[in-house]
Amino acid sequence: MGVVLGCSGVKLKKSVVMVGMMGAGKTAVGTVLARKLAVPFVDSDDEIVHAAGRSIAEIFERDGEPFFRAREAEVIARLLRASPCILSTGGGAFLAEANRAQIHELGLSVWLKVDLEILWQRVRHKNTRPLLRTPNPRETLAQLLEARLPSYRLADISVEGAADITPDEMADRVIAAISTRADVLGE
Repeated sequence: MGVVLGCSGVKLKKSVVMVGMMGAGKTAVGTVLARKLAVPFVDSDDEIVHAAGRSIAEIFERDGEPFFRAREAEVIARLLRASPCILSTGGGAFLAEANRAQIHELGLSVWLKVDLEILWQRVRHKNTRPLLRTPNPRETLAQLLEARLPSYRLADISVEGAADITPDEMADRVIAAISTRADVLGE
């Protein structure tokens, strides 16, 4: 069952899942996209934080990354079975084959493809990124990006970002890309 978009009769038939690196704009673009399509926006990390009553950093510190990834998979599976929405996932979520398979089956993955320098400019002053709590966070970010590229390339659609492209413009690019998919947007 889809969500009707405005009065045009076009509806979102399945969730659009934003994937990509931390700092790629999944939340910012996803929020604008949801508003433009008149559907809910859901952030899987926020859902995990709410359920756990702790921040992502606290979960990583106390329970470790494997525990976090297991909860993340559970949350994504639950959200994909709910009403169609724009779903923003954590940067590592799409690395798990089971997550990719569920997203491909029940939703549509959209990789927000952004280069390292833009990512670094966006995340370098944030202390909420547990994976970047290293002696050389920029190098860590570069290594994470390189390691994750093969998984991100498996996304159903990729939309390229740039430093001078606003979240609003990126959302328009995503809409243009998904509008060609009758299984995602249609009557």
